[in-house]
Amino acid sequence: MFTKKLDRRMKIVLLIFFFCFFLVLGRVFYVQVFDYHRLVDLANKLWSRDLPIEASRGLILDRNGVVLADNLTTTSLVLIPNQIQNKEEVSQKLAEVLGVSKEEMDKHVYKQTSMERVHPEGRRLSYEIADEIEAFHFDGVYLVKEAKRYYPYGNLLSHTLGYVGIDNQGLSGLELQYNQYLTGEKGAIKYFSDAKGNRLSLADVYTQPQNGMNLQLTIDLKIQQSLERELSNVVDMFQPDMALAIVMDPNTGEILGMASRPDYDPNHYQDYSQETLSRNLPIWASYEPGSTQKIITTSAVVEEGLLDLSKDTFYDSGSVMVDTAKIKCWKAGGHGAQTFLQVLQNSCNPGFVKMGQLLGKEKLFSYLDLFGFGEKTGIDLNGEGTGILFPLDKVGNIELATTAFGQGISVTPIQQVRAVSAVLNGGNLLKPYVLKAIEEPETGNIILENKKKVVRKTISEKTSEIMRSALESVVALGGGKAAYIDGYRIGGKTGTAQKAVNGVYLANNYIMSFVGIVPSNQPEAVLYIAIDNPKKTALLSSYTTTPIARRILLDIIDALGIEKQEGGLEKDYIWSDKVYYPVPNVIGKSKEEATELLSKFQVEYSGSGDYVVSQSPLSDERLEEGSTVKLLLGD
Repeated sequence: MFTKKLDRRMKIVLLIFFFCFFLVLGRVFYVQVFDYHRLVDLANKLWSRDLPIEASRGLILDRNGVVLADNLTTTSLVLIPNQIQNKEEVSQKLAEVLGVSKEEMDKHVYKQTSMERVHPEGRRLSYEIADEIEAFHFDGVYLVKEAKRYYPYGNLLSHTLGYVGIDNQGLSGLELQYNQYLTGEKGAIKYFSDAKGNRLSLADVYTQPQNGMNLQLTIDLKIQQSLERELSNVVDMFQPDMALAIVMDPNTGEILGMASRPDYDPNHYQDYSQETLSRNLPIWASYEPGSTQKIITTSAVVEEGLLDLSKDTFYDSGSVMVDTAKIKCWKAGGHGAQTFLQVLQNSCNPGFVKMGQLLGKEKLFSYLDLFGFGEKTGIDLNGEGTGILFPLDKVGNIELATTAFGQGISVTPIQQVRAVSAVLNGGNLLKPYVLKAIEEPETGNIILENKKKVVRKTISEKTSEIMRSALESVVALGGGKAAYIDGYRIGGKTGTAQKAVNGVYLANNYIMSFVGIVPSNQPEAVLYIAIDNPKKTALLSSYTTTPIARRILLDIIDALGIEKQEGGLEKDYIWSDKVYYPVPNVIGKSKEEATELLSKFQVEYSGSGDYVVSQSPLSDERLEEGSTVKLLLGD
């Protein structure tokens, strides 16, 4: 009996033993096969340390590949406190080199942590300071690579590009809008240490950082530089409260240039107020448009078939009464009898009151909605404004009249450029954009691309054609003469808007503006320039903004390679204008005949003989009166 009980107990013990054995075996198998990677990672974290290597942000390039936002390689200071042998000496030396107090450096050196990044005094160090620290050869003191954002053109395109903080994160503009693409993936140098933090003699492991994606913009550097130069001249000459300019391709919605004053240098953004940093005026500023808005009113009456601009007439006596308000023309005594095309050329307010009355408030405001006023354009930049329109139930006869010539409503510059582009391109209201494409830096593969987006149709192609011709006549025959460029078909419209504060218009305080088109028959660029409260100048946009616009338009012609056009309107010259004439063909003519034919020019002769065998420039090229024509004489 006793033996049987013993055998049974032995069997139970053996069963328990085998159960435990297989349980342990199963656990070992699970650990080795299923849980291996997790445990290895945990072990590595105990005895391995990473020194971070920051990735470079992606480049930002103009449409032709010119780098507008680059990176500089700098170094930053990282400490491994457990590896530092003489903490007092290390803290004292580093404090002296970095120009901070020892107490401040002690907070880093004595900190109970596996790794300490010395921030901010140890970030983005100069080469000289980095060399000094390297020369100490302190254990536990490391210099790691960091990329610092660098803008090679300084203030150029500053509000659009934005800026980057000390942690290499975009804080405004495109840097913020596309930060997820511009930011790369950090790399590291992995080293190994014991439980006390002492470095082990094992080979380091290097993980290469992955740089961010590149942004290619729609901006043309040449056009942008022209805007920046002219706005700087505006500030020097007129000391305005602000100034801005935009250039847009009316056929695609691409922004070719955008600038404003005040601006800032994103390399030193800390030196500027938040107000200056945050206000991208071409998309944020909102004000009464003035006479540039007359382009929209004219387009509406033409589209509705209410007027024939060339045939229908209007008599301007100098003012018009609307209820109790007397609305004056800028010209004392008025313009008298004129066609409605001349109403546009002369920017005659009473004539536009008549246009507004013909349309009625429902129709006029429906066109404002159609052309995108009172709503954001959707441009790919943060901080866009919406402008302000009258609620339709608040629009009386006076509000209808003033809205027709651009007073009493508030719009943004980008809204105006988009609306005018729709007038010119056949009636397509487009979504403007600054980013052309996002590219992989190594392969150049495009991972995201912006393309033309039509929001809605506004007017017909026929109305658009009439308006292109009408705006060309404004520059050749009307108030935009100072923008005329001989040999090129330039369209445009001036604007002078009185500023209001708390519902009261300010005396002698205006926003001068000009919309320019090149070439007017087949527009490739729309320019908008505005100057807020310019000093020391005539209070007319035709004298202030238009000559500046002409210089920018010449640069646009050069940048886009726009060729001369035939069939344009001849300018209505006044005594002070430079007059251009075609150079006649005098090859084969006698010296006397050539001199007579070239009477409007200076003539320089070379060679000997009685007849002209060569001339420069060639025939039919247009030159300013008094320019030099060179002739070669021979037999």
